[in-house]
Amino acid sequence: MKTLNHAIVNFVKVLPKPVVHVFAKRYIAGEKLEDAVRVTKELNAKGIATTIDVLGEAVTSKRESEEAKKECLAVLDAINQNKLDANLSLKPTQVGLMMDSKFCYDQVSEILERAKSYNNFVRIDMEDSPTTTLTFELHNKLKEKYSNVGVVVQAYLKRTYDDVKRQNDLGTHYRLCKGIYVEPEEIAFKERQQIRDNYLKLLETMLKNGNYVGIATHDDYLVDGAYELIKRLNIPKNKFEFQMLYGVKEDLRDKINADGYKVRIYIPFGEHWYKYSIRRLQENPQVAWYITKSIFSLN
Repeated sequence: MKTLNHAIVNFVKVLPKPVVHVFAKRYIAGEKLEDAVRVTKELNAKGIATTIDVLGEAVTSKRESEEAKKECLAVLDAINQNKLDANLSLKPTQVGLMMDSKFCYDQVSEILERAKSYNNFVRIDMEDSPTTTLTFELHNKLKEKYSNVGVVVQAYLKRTYDDVKRQNDLGTHYRLCKGIYVEPEEIAFKERQQIRDNYLKLLETMLKNGNYVGIATHDDYLVDGAYELIKRLNIPKNKFEFQMLYGVKEDLRDKINADGYKVRIYIPFGEHWYKYSIRRLQENPQVAWYITKSIFSLN
């Protein structure tokens, strides 16, 4: 399966952009904000929440960063105007993290102020390892002033358990995911079961400490493990939710929803869908397998 997944990725990377769009369109709402609003309304009608993400990252100028900020503010405005059950996710490198830490802080502060005025929430995504410490520093500084902010942690990084022990003391609002960036073996677990074991170890630590956790996974093994932890620790439903990517394993999504647990779907949109699609396929070949199955109806 691993060889097949990588073969699919390599095949997709050489296809013309219009053909890649065939692979990508089920997993991206569209290029416009109204596309994300439409998809969110459809999911809300099923009792499913969303988090909306404006595609784009690692900007190289303050002008680009300010444009990204404006798009984030527009998302929050649209959520409020349309009375959506949704919040905002943003990538810190999209709003200047690697250029100027104070500038980035000011950018995200403005976004959080807008979200606060709407009684809404903003999730700071975690990117590749060179940004990990900077992202925690940004989040923690923002947390001193804002309660409506959370951060993502990645179970495949060996440092994450120590990070979580520190973050728990701050009452951090987490999204816990496996992690998709390609990282060296020195800092990241590579074996599937190692990552799974660390994921459940992290989840137990978070839940025992009373933190709110977005349990972000498409792995049935981890969903079952999360169910067991929730039952064993007697965790109330208002202390967690399950999170998944748009278009991936919708049968599992619907099962979790039917089981009475809150589900939130990550909804990406924007003009940068091509780079996003290729990167996701390259960094997470399992998604390529889901896509191929959906196209050729092999599932």
